[in-house]
Amino acid sequence: MKLHVHDAPYPGAPVMVLSAGLGGSGSYWVAQLSALKPRYQVITYDHRGTGVNQSELPADYTMAMMADELHHALANHGVTRYAVTGHALGGLIGMQLALNYPQSITALVIINGWLSLNPQTARCFATREQLLGSGGAAAWNHAQPLFLYPAEWLGEQQPRLEAEEALHNAHFQGEANLRARLGALKQASFTHTAGQITQPVLLICARDDLLVPWHCSQMLHECLPASRLCVMPWGAHACNVTASDTFNSLLLDGLAELFPTMSEAR
Repeated sequence: MKLHVHDAPYPGAPVMVLSAGLGGSGSYWVAQLSALKPRYQVITYDHRGTGVNQSELPADYTMAMMADELHHALANHGVTRYAVTGHALGGLIGMQLALNYPQSITALVIINGWLSLNPQTARCFATREQLLGSGGAAAWNHAQPLFLYPAEWLGEQQPRLEAEEALHNAHFQGEANLRARLGALKQASFTHTAGQITQPVLLICARDDLLVPWHCSQMLHECLPASRLCVMPWGAHACNVTASDTFNSLLLDGLAELFPTMSEAR
């Protein structure tokens, strides 16, 4: 699997891996790169089955497979100790890595994550899957902003949203791959295992998230032994995009608190 390994700001800089949500694109993190790169060696990637890592996924794809693929790709680049910042699905991948490879994970940042699928999230996904079945990629991509962004932001960003929709249609991961990745996401549960994650964890969520209610992060916080929770008042599911300045400040401040426990060795 291909990774984009950004230059380290100094020798021995701690490694920060950024993992996107269901869209899977490493480009999701554009608004965070300038904030993170002066302090960390940043690694971004397209999830397997998406972008430059297109391949046919098995129908029984699992969260463990996603974690294994990323871990082995990092090992192939000589990266053996790293933190993970993950959005939704990417945050679940981070938790799976912390469980399967605890010696490798220095810290986690989980944005709008959850222990197990919330009924509201399940309803949103069911609605989107119906759109996918009846209208294909175009219907899926056209509806996507409704689940990601605040209503007022949507109204102000029409040219941007139209450009994004055209890009997503042109580079769609394919219905079979999308359903396989969505199936892995829906089946994943950390209800009985989150307490085993002892690494420091920063949780960031948005109170107005339609797709993943903010209290899902509160429940995670209650189960993770070494976690800190930050609740943004506004920004919706893609809060790191819509309120990037606020998000980046929370991210950097939270990481600074976690930093003493993060190994700088690679």
